[in-house]
Amino acid sequence: MTSTLDLSQLAADLERVLKLRAIPFGMKLFTTVDEMAAVPKIRRPKAVHTTDQIVAQAARLGWTVGITADNLVGDQCKSVVGLGGQSDEWRTGKHMKGVWYATVEDTAKHQAAMHLVPTGKYQALAVSPLSSGRLNPPDIALFYATPGAMMYFINGLQWAGYKRFDWSVVGESACADSWGRALSTLEPSLSIPCFAERRYGGVLDDEMLMALPPDLLPKALAGMEALGRNGLRYPFPQYGIQQDVRDGMAASYPDRK
Repeated sequence: MTSTLDLSQLAADLERVLKLRAIPFGMKLFTTVDEMAAVPKIRRPKAVHTTDQIVAQAARLGWTVGITADNLVGDQCKSVVGLGGQSDEWRTGKHMKGVWYATVEDTAKHQAAMHLVPTGKYQALAVSPLSSGRLNPPDIALFYATPGAMMYFINGLQWAGYKRFDWSVVGESACADSWGRALSTLEPSLSIPCFAERRYGGVLDDEMLMALPPDLLPKALAGMEALGRNGLRYPFPQYGIQQDVRDGMAASYPDRK
């Protein structure tokens, strides 16, 4: 199904409905470097980066960027996307002791809690704006949005075929909650971006990150369109904290008038 999606139109619809400030983008893993290098107009980093920076180059600059493990600063970034790391020493997390966690026991628990793409299969990764169609198709689609926009998007996913979503917060290394989880489970994955994403990836203070298979975008957009027909649209209009609530609720629930 994914290959038949009009990703450019889906990206435009997301930007319009959710009033996005950053570009919706895709992420794809490759089993060989040559496959990644064959992506049209792909850029290769000339410096060492975090994955957060690579993601930001797609979301903030509109670039198509391909990387291998050598382009990433350390095993933490490599491990999340399955490009390396995941050694026994890495699993202790001892490099985070005294920085993010009090003891090695705490750091090891953190590492064990992260969603990781299994290592050994993939050699490269690329990110690109959804509208470009260059990943043809991406493994997952991602976008940054405000908490209100994220709730509306989730409401759209739940409009038909309701499903409760349960997401976790690993803390620092929250990319494991978003692209790490979505790549490894192919399930919608919402995260509160961590310090590293905000410091190195340019994520704004009021932004969250959604990652999910692109096949689910039409479902969410159809759900939000249905909600819009019911007068439920984003941004949510403020009603007033001292108003009689019955008139406001009657717009959606006539029996409350």
